[in-house]
Amino acid sequence: MNISIQNKLSELLALPPELTQVSAIGSGHINSTWLLTSIDKQFIVQKLNTEVFKNPAQLVSNARLIEQHLNTKQLQSNYPLETVKHIAIQNNEHLIKIDNAYYRVLNYISGSYSEDVVKNTQQSEQAAYAFGVFAHALQDFNAQQLHTVIPDFHNLAMRFEQLNTAITNNSVNRVKHCADEIEYCLTQQHLITELSQVAKQIPLRVCHNDTKINNMLFCNTTHKAKAVIDLDTCMAGFRLYDFGDMVRTFCSPEAEDSTNLRNVVIRKDIFSAIVKGYVTPLKSSMSTKEQESLLLGAKIMPLMLSVRFLTDYLNNDVYFKVAHAEHNLERAQNQLALYKNVLSNEKWMHQCLMS
Repeated sequence: MNISIQNKLSELLALPPELTQVSAIGSGHINSTWLLTSIDKQFIVQKLNTEVFKNPAQLVSNARLIEQHLNTKQLQSNYPLETVKHIAIQNNEHLIKIDNAYYRVLNYISGSYSEDVVKNTQQSEQAAYAFGVFAHALQDFNAQQLHTVIPDFHNLAMRFEQLNTAITNNSVNRVKHCADEIEYCLTQQHLITELSQVAKQIPLRVCHNDTKINNMLFCNTTHKAKAVIDLDTCMAGFRLYDFGDMVRTFCSPEAEDSTNLRNVVIRKDIFSAIVKGYVTPLKSSMSTKEQESLLLGAKIMPLMLSVRFLTDYLNNDVYFKVAHAEHNLERAQNQLALYKNVLSNEKWMHQCLMS
């Protein structure tokens, strides 16, 4: 953040610019985030990425609606976590444009820390619990109030259409390098039909859509869940997506671009902890059909990421940042290994989920 923007934000927040400091915070890849500190006050400042979020006002509107709902629940003692709150900046606005960029200010949740990687079952359970409590508190929120900030974010059918287009175009002659992966992915399109059928039988919910462990905060003293953060991708969807993304990002001991594919497996103790953490607070608000659908999410999310990585590889790496020419192919192979391991453990996972 340059000094002129720092000073402008300090003035708008009635902070003395000469006593205000800024430091980068967080590990997000989309928005830029800083901690703004002045004497005894601290705020989170975010510069929103308008390449990803085409309409930042809609993003802020969604987050504020959810924030207000959770605040009400908190006052009724029905939400035990802390909430992310938008701070009014100018003329009671919660979004400000400076030098053609959009900024917002959020409260800083003190006494907390975040993790980028799941270290043990306790962390896994606490993170899943946080997302489960978040989902439960929003069970009576009309998800259709929310704007669609990223169209087709979890549209599996569209992701396969994009793959087929990339195969047809073969713009950089890479199809020959991943023929086996392409063939396997295309045999899994039956999940599109399965998802379509399940979607008719379960309710539309508020979906966080980015349930990685670094999107919740732990308490410094108790190490228990303290807050769910990063509501940017909250949209109407199904709980199976949030559950599936936890399984995808928590369960493998390897990074998603690891080439050590033998180790890309579902750690059963971590999966059991996710189930316990997530399902327990949702028991009273989830039908058997919706609970069963969570397993479908555990299959869809790694498969969908496989398809997306493979598509980007065929398109010459135009979406995901890559460190080398085969990076997206390696990511696709990694996620396919995880997907296949989910399939091989499907019976056990279903028993664990429904017991």
